[in-house]
Amino acid sequence: MTGFLSYFALPIALVAVTAVLMFGLVNMMRGGSANTSQRLMRLRVLFQFIAIVIAMATIWAMGH
Repeated sequence: MTGFLSYFALPIALVAVTAVLMFGLVNMMRGGSANTSQRLMRLRVLFQFIAIVIAMATIWAMGH
């Protein structure tokens, strides 16, 4: 379980957060839609929450 979380789930979650952040920054730099920027920001916060939950689950699993 720990291996799956630390080697697969956490890196995927971090890549997802980074990708959404980059899409949001590109949208802002190009002067894109404010609605799109808002949607991407909310999605980034959701992905960050998921990444934190996975990180905490990994730490918990390593202790058991």
